[in-house]
Amino acid sequence: MASPTLTLERLPKQLQETLGPVLNPAQLQATYLSPNVIYEGDARQLIPQIEPNSIALSVWSPPYFVGKSYEAALTFEQWQGLLREVITLHFPIIKPGGFLVVNIADILCFKDLSMPKVQADVLSQKRSPVTRADVIRAAKQHPDMNRYQLAALLGCSEQTIDRRLNGNNIRGGKYETQTRVKIVGGLVEDWALNAGFYTHDRRIWVKDAAWENSKWASSSYRSVDEFEYLYFFWKPGVTNVDRSRLTRAEWRDWGSRAVWNIASVRANDDHEAKFPVELPTRVIRLLTEPNEVVLDCFLGSGTTAAAALLEKRQFIGIEKEHRYVKLARHRVANATGLGFAPR
Repeated sequence: MASPTLTLERLPKQLQETLGPVLNPAQLQATYLSPNVIYEGDARQLIPQIEPNSIALSVWSPPYFVGKSYEAALTFEQWQGLLREVITLHFPIIKPGGFLVVNIADILCFKDLSMPKVQADVLSQKRSPVTRADVIRAAKQHPDMNRYQLAALLGCSEQTIDRRLNGNNIRGGKYETQTRVKIVGGLVEDWALNAGFYTHDRRIWVKDAAWENSKWASSSYRSVDEFEYLYFFWKPGVTNVDRSRLTRAEWRDWGSRAVWNIASVRANDDHEAKFPVELPTRVIRLLTEPNEVVLDCFLGSGTTAAAALLEKRQFIGIEKEHRYVKLARHRVANATGLGFAPR
C-alpha cells in the first residue's frame, strides 16, 4: 500500500502537542493499517492510522464500567473520556453511508454519593409479626423504656424495634454508598452526534439471564440482568440496502426485528466478557458487502474478526491487552480452518 502523508491533525491530540513543534511534513510519512491484521495497542493511538473513508462497519463492545479487571483503573470520568474520544476518532475512517455499531449495557450498580439510603420494607421476609404501630403503642405506654426493654416486652429483637421506628431496613448497609441504575444510551448518542454521526437504529440483545444476580431479586423490584443494547450510528452518505444478503426467513426472524434472542457465551474462562459470534455476524451480514472492511477496536477474544472472515469480509482488529491479543490471534487462525494466521 502506498505511503500517504499523515498530517499532524490526524495524530492523537497528545502527540500533536508533543511532536508538533519538532516534526516537519517530511517526517510525518506513514502507512495506513493493513486489513486482516490484529494490532496490539490503544485504540486512541491506532484509529488515526486507519485509511480515511475505508471502514464499512465498526462494531465493538467497549468496557462497560462494571469493574472488570481490564477497566478497574478507570474512573467514571476517564471511562467517559475513553468512549467519547474513540467515537470521535471514528468519523474520518467510516466510509460515507457506513455504520458505527456499539454494543453496550447500562451500569446497574452505579455508586451515587448523593442518593438517599434505599429503604425497603420487605413484607414477605419479615421474621417478626411486630408492627410499627405495636412499637409506637408500647413506647407510649412505657415512655421510660429503651429499645432493648421494648424488645423484651414485645418478644422481638432490638433491631426490629429500630427498623420499625426508623425505617432502617437498608439494602447494602447503613453506611455504604447507595447504587442506582445509570442509563448510558444518552451518553453514547451525544458523543456520536457530536462526532458527526446520526442515530440510525437500535437493537436489543436478549441474552441468558444472569441468575447469580437474581439472588436479591426476590427482595427488590429491580430486574435480573438479561439484555444489552446495540446502537447503530450512520455516517451521511449513500447506503446500499441489499435484501439478498439475508434469506427471507432471516429477514423475518431477525433482520427487520428490534429484539434479537441470542444465547450468551457459556464459558468466559479465557476472557471476562465475550459476546457470542452470532451477534457481530448478524450486524456484519446486515450492513456490509463481501470484501468490505470491518473494524473492532476493542477486539477482546477476536470474535468480530472471526465473524468477518467467516462472512468473507476483511477486518482490522485493535486490542490493548497483550493476553487478549494472543487469544484473538489464535481464535482467528482457527476460525475458518484455512490456516489464516494474522499478525
